[in-house]
Amino acid sequence: MLANKEAYVVAGELLNELAESNNSTIFPIDSEHSAIHQCLSGKTDTSGGVRKITLTGSGGPFLNRNLKEFEHITPEEAVNHPVWKMGKKISVDSATMMNKGLEIIEAKWLFGINSEKIDILVHPEGIVHSLVEFNDASVIAQLSVPDMQIPIAYGLGFPERISSKSQSLSLEKIGQLNFIKPDLLKFPSIGIARSCLESGGTSSSLLNAANEEAVKAFLDKKICFTQIAEIISFVMDTIPINTVKELENVIEADFLGRESAQNRIQQLNN
Repeated sequence: MLANKEAYVVAGELLNELAESNNSTIFPIDSEHSAIHQCLSGKTDTSGGVRKITLTGSGGPFLNRNLKEFEHITPEEAVNHPVWKMGKKISVDSATMMNKGLEIIEAKWLFGINSEKIDILVHPEGIVHSLVEFNDASVIAQLSVPDMQIPIAYGLGFPERISSKSQSLSLEKIGQLNFIKPDLLKFPSIGIARSCLESGGTSSSLLNAANEEAVKAFLDKKICFTQIAEIISFVMDTIPINTVKELENVIEADFLGRESAQNRIQQLNN
């Protein structure tokens, strides 16, 4: 089972090769990818009959905030997620929507689907975790209250369904479910992550390294919120992309990405 999306982001192809050589299957615990797995009836193969998949995200705490106010966002505000209870780093990733960008990359490797067949929708209620559209235009979605006990129980019990101890979903209490296309001007991280799938190679390792360093700097109040994406873009534009043939290529890219991000953070502080 895999709950760490970053491992698939930086070394998806290597992980798939390792699993195949050991006749093993990597089972997703991340709520969105667990949802896709359930929509596919417990499969990770999308080669037959899948038109597209849609990952959903709440939009984080700044969904309705004016872009002009983004540079004044504080770390305390960014870690205050409206739906999920999470750690500081992933809460900031949700606030920038970089978590959706990372999930696009994870979905590509996990389900063998091209990025143009992966959509993102903002879903503030956090009830629909992912959707799969098939070639006959049928759409299957997975719904539940936002509680990580549910995908964990699914992974532990598969193919059986075991109790998660989570509360049941009450749609009549929720009343309505909303879906919005993400604003890529407010949340440029989604586009940056998509570009990694076009570039291939070590680009995803550079992305992940730069993001981790930028988020840490933001939490330490060394940079402002909008500079997170700026630092990631700087690293992506500065460091050459190499092919990934072995783990050492990933490790080297991670080092170079962090070094470049740290240098850029220092420049912004001078």
